Amino acid sequence: MDGRDGRIGRVSGHRGPFVQLRPPGGGAEWNCPPGLLRGVPRFAALAARLRDLNWQSSRIP
Repeated sequence: MDGRDGRIGRVSGHRGPFVQLRPPGGGAEWNCPPGLLRGVPRFAALAARLRDLNWQSSRIP
């Protein structure tokens, strides 16, 4: 979770001094300073995983 604004994302890479996060279900990546990454509460992680699974299942032709 980005500690600056509470957005939840999956770490998708590192570029320069930043960690790149991607939102559940896809979307644009954003940069977060590593020192501002926060753990995600369990309920929020489960909800994010469900959004990601729903997004993936909607892409199946």
